[in-house]
Amino acid sequence: MQVYILPESKTRIDKWLWTVIIFKSRTIATDACIAGKIKINGAEIKPSASVSRLDKIEVRKNGFNFQFEVKELLKNRVPAPIAKECFQNNTPASELEKYNDWFN
Repeated sequence: MQVYILPESKTRIDKWLWTVIIFKSRTIATDACIAGKIKINGAEIKPSASVSRLDKIEVRKNGFNFQFEVKELLKNRVPAPIAKECFQNNTPASELEKYNDWFN
């Protein structure tokens, strides 16, 4: 896994959302930032905003509100098992239940 991790302490939020597979493409992640659907530590941001380890990310996607904490920054997109190790999902259980009910 160490091959994928960035030694830098910051990366762009649109890139991070794409590399950890929160969004299917970087363009979709960028559009979500522009639309005000992404927050870092409670503040709405632009796609070029920097994200660091331990930042709190809020994502509004398909009518659901997800919350993540950044654990690692990545160079490029990785397989899902590695991507899941790079953030902690802090989404409330009630919101996850709504999402799972809708998805299934």
